[in-house]
Amino acid sequence: MDDKEEIAILKNLAQNIRHYREAIGLSQEKLAEKAGLHRTYIGAIERLEKKPSLITAIKISKALQLDVSLLIGEYGKP
Repeated sequence: MDDKEEIAILKNLAQNIRHYREAIGLSQEKLAEKAGLHRTYIGAIERLEKKPSLITAIKISKALQLDVSLLIGEYGKP
């Protein structure tokens, strides 16, 4: 996997997290609380400043009550 592919995957993840978080009316802080993460970490993921682990992606998906595949998949294609 090259850097371009990695960036595309991380961008999809970030966009999907933000989309689903906003769709259910959660702030970044509330999502972080539900996922057991630091409040600034969600924002850093959404801004592509941090690369979350698979475990972190699963924690976020559970907090959003979604299958992790919806967060990892291509943006806008559930």
